[in-house]
Amino acid sequence: MKSYRKELWLDVRERRAFVNITNLVDSCLRESNIQEGMILVNPMHITASVFINDDEPGLHHDYEQWLEHLAPHAPINRYRHNDTGEDNADAHIKRQLMGREVMIAVTDGRLDLGTWEQIFYGEFDGGRKKRVLVKIIGS
Repeated sequence: MKSYRKELWLDVRERRAFVNITNLVDSCLRESNIQEGMILVNPMHITASVFINDDEPGLHHDYEQWLEHLAPHAPINRYRHNDTGEDNADAHIKRQLMGREVMIAVTDGRLDLGTWEQIFYGEFDGGRKKRVLVKIIGS
């Protein structure tokens, strides 16, 4: 069994964004030379998410609207977390709704994704560099 680990650095300038990282994860898989196994992809930040879905702008818009409806950013005084001087309580909740990480099977040296499936980094409190962990185990 082999193991591979890499941190991807993303520079997300917007407060909220969905970044397609499928090609970056695929590059990690090729670097690892692992043919059969599993990939874990997770953000190393508590206000971000990694998820799998369709790369369709309308869907991303719908996600943004849905998340803002469920956990609006403003007014920031609605959240006790923001009593600490922060303004990102909504980002923590949005992360919880979208999930923390994904696991992807590796078969014949390829990401075992469905026809329209893509891997996304969801940023909910951006404006600075962020890390994504890619961990691959297999043979």
